[in-house]
Amino acid sequence: MEPTIPQTHYLNSPKGLKSWLFTLDHKRIGIMYFAAIMFFFFFAGLLAIILRTELLNPGRDLMDAEAYNRFFTLHGAIMIFLFIIPSIPAALGNFLLPLMIGAKDVAFPRLNLASWYVFVGGAIFGIYSLISGGADTGWTFYTPYSTSTTSSVSSMLLAAFILGFSSIFTGLNFIVTIHKLRAPGQTWFKLPLMVWALYATALIQVLATPVLAITLVLLLLERTMGIGIFDPAMGGDPVLYQHFFWFYSHPAVYIMILPGMGIISELISHMSHRKIFGYNAIAYSSFGIALVSFLVWGHHMFTSGQSELAAVIFSFLTFFVGIPSGVKVFNWVMTLYKGSISLATPMLYALSFLVLFTIGGLTGIFLGALSVDIHVHDTYFVVAHFHYVMMGGTVMALLGGIHFWWPKMFGKRYNEFWAATSAIIIFIGFNMTFFTQFILGAQGMPRRYYTYIDQYQSLHVFSTYGAWVLGLGFLIMAIYFIHSLIKGKPAGNNPWGAIGFEWETASPPPTENFVTQPVVTHGPYDYDKVLIPREMPTRSEKVAR
Repeated sequence: MEPTIPQTHYLNSPKGLKSWLFTLDHKRIGIMYFAAIMFFFFFAGLLAIILRTELLNPGRDLMDAEAYNRFFTLHGAIMIFLFIIPSIPAALGNFLLPLMIGAKDVAFPRLNLASWYVFVGGAIFGIYSLISGGADTGWTFYTPYSTSTTSSVSSMLLAAFILGFSSIFTGLNFIVTIHKLRAPGQTWFKLPLMVWALYATALIQVLATPVLAITLVLLLLERTMGIGIFDPAMGGDPVLYQHFFWFYSHPAVYIMILPGMGIISELISHMSHRKIFGYNAIAYSSFGIALVSFLVWGHHMFTSGQSELAAVIFSFLTFFVGIPSGVKVFNWVMTLYKGSISLATPMLYALSFLVLFTIGGLTGIFLGALSVDIHVHDTYFVVAHFHYVMMGGTVMALLGGIHFWWPKMFGKRYNEFWAATSAIIIFIGFNMTFFTQFILGAQGMPRRYYTYIDQYQSLHVFSTYGAWVLGLGFLIMAIYFIHSLIKGKPAGNNPWGAIGFEWETASPPPTENFVTQPVVTHGPYDYDKVLIPREMPTRSEKVAR
């Protein structure tokens, strides 16, 4: 029997714009976050393609050096503060967390709505910075340039400061929700690993984000009042800014990647229909990553003049990050072993994550070694590493999660052929763009440079072609998702045959999430004990028909 969409669900009850603007429903708030971050992702991605096109040739093609600096600052700031950091916790996390633990909503619905409006307020200041000329410091706002430039740094700093409060509100809400609102029988070790990842992320959000807020306030005070905090002419220290900034920003890397790792745990288990291998190890490794993330900020500063002893200590500690990350990767691979793997689009993104994040993680170990980092610091090698971790990791996981939970969020199917085609094109385009930059960096091409010598042109051209291929993949994705919303067929309550509370309710879910209070009767990945029929035919089943 063909699945149907329930007549009443969170998207249409109640109706009207006002009902959305003042909603306390975590699902609607998650959808509003989702729409916003997708807009910013599109805009920042467009900036990236323009930047890569400018680098087709040495010298000027589309813009001068000053405009180039403003473009890559906006690209970085928007991608980090308005897309990657809120993308999984605030968007998918808001939608899924209560569903995954059998709750009707988050612990503090009004605080959840407030976090959305704070996010919008920060975004408005970011947009104001854009229309008032933009900042030109890079997304890190390094002193002393950020205290002396006349570009719109102050408004961009204020935007990041406001956005930090949104992140803190979301983290606090998630911590209390996980502690207090779990369904009957759902002990800590019966939680989905996505929930463990969101919990570890929330701890980082609450503990690390205030450090960034203080740092940005100090920088604003120096810019507006001339207080000598980072200016050596007034007794300040510009390297102090780097310590403050990276003490937050390195944990922030794990605010970005830990939820993505949680998504991958869900995809690997549910799309291979096999119990996750090493559940406890994966859960504890999330906290191991969170802990180590606070201890390694100095590896961004090997060339800043810090003492040799400090550099050696930070290098040593950096290698420890690879242990909990490696635990996750090896456990995911073991879960795939002898699994009943469905190569649907979510699994394609999960496999892409395994390849790309492993490359990003290994090159991170290279950069953690003093002898290597001294040579490739501030080159395109760092750019490539960062994008393999952030885009090859977080964004690939996000895309896999969107494709996996899209039927639950909207009750509609998307075109599987075009989704798989888009995933393959994105994988190819990504590697064309960024693996080339490892070679550029190893050959000495500095990052953030507007122009370059002729010997680098062929690699820049190939990288730019890759960016165009990558853009094509995302364009195809946008088209089939829009088509799905307009003309997509009903997906059914459980199209993947997955285990989990979110798959026990309607698609889209009702406003109260569940008609009756769900009760835990098995673990989140007990495929060896529970067999759930898949409601949506696989590609092979369609061919057999």
